Amino acid sequence: MITATAPGRCGLVGNPTDMYGGSVLSCSTRERARCALNPDADGVIITVSGQSQAIESASDLALRDGDYLNVARAVLAALEVVPGRMPPFHLTAETDIPMQAGLAGSTAILACLTGCLLTHLELRLNSYQIAELIRKIEYDLLGIVCGFQDHYMTVFGGLNFMDFRDKDSALPQEPTTPYATVEPLKPFISELPLILAHTGVRHHSGTVHKSIRERWLEGEPAVIEGYLEIARLARAAKRALLARDWDRVADLMNRNHAIQRDLGGSGESNEKLIAAALAGGADGAKLAGAGGGGTVLALTHEPDRTVRALLEAGADKILTPHPGPGLTVAVEVTV
Repeated sequence: MITATAPGRCGLVGNPTDMYGGSVLSCSTRERARCALNPDADGVIITVSGQSQAIESASDLALRDGDYLNVARAVLAALEVVPGRMPPFHLTAETDIPMQAGLAGSTAILACLTGCLLTHLELRLNSYQIAELIRKIEYDLLGIVCGFQDHYMTVFGGLNFMDFRDKDSALPQEPTTPYATVEPLKPFISELPLILAHTGVRHHSGTVHKSIRERWLEGEPAVIEGYLEIARLARAAKRALLARDWDRVADLMNRNHAIQRDLGGSGESNEKLIAAALAGGADGAKLAGAGGGGTVLALTHEPDRTVRALLEAGADKILTPHPGPGLTVAVEVTV
């Protein structure tokens, strides 16, 4: 039996410039995805969030609209798992991370599935290679417009400053394309005054990013300059975080959000919760990921008061930023 877990993530400052060669300060979540590979099975079977399918031929790996099993199909296809040519197994996955919430929920499931299968196939990849592999699966096979923050955070976990220079998501990722720079900050920070609030509105991050991404590709000055500024805010936030200057971190979060909001990257449900958080004692609040629904992040020294305000404003769920471990894989041997 092989088991794997991986966290979600929330962008503190810098998102969404991971799509544009920028910088992001990001933290994993306490909520995690989980996967298990059981070799005691009749054939190759995949189960994701309660949906199951037997994989009997290559045609069973074809993607289907709106199907949770697509993440497992894509991983099997990417790793060239051919039914009938390898011992059987049952691959299952589930998650505590709200799906389509801007917290890398689908990426965390991808990371777990990939971790289990790599171990089962005895393929040894380092963390950077795994992050790039799951990003390739999500972008190339699942067709999701995405940056690199999700993939590196679900694999590395923790609290990280990440630099994505020369990793423009509009360009092919060649063998010579550099890896992201991942700088762990957890050793310097004991706790974070942060909470997450899910709006209850689902969004597809590729859809949210698409129109702004097209404007960026067309060279619209407001988008280009806005994202250069957001990347600068992330670099400033690293210094403020290490100094535990929470007022400065909150200010940078607010400025990050103002730029993204003015570019059209937020949404009514996001703005409602952000306003509630600020009125409820938070010093800073912003999108945790993509807009159009999803989740907001608040920096507060009065968490009980802020949580009450968020719930009264209609928050569907309160979640927890937590700089815990990234992708972990374990093998259980029965005698």
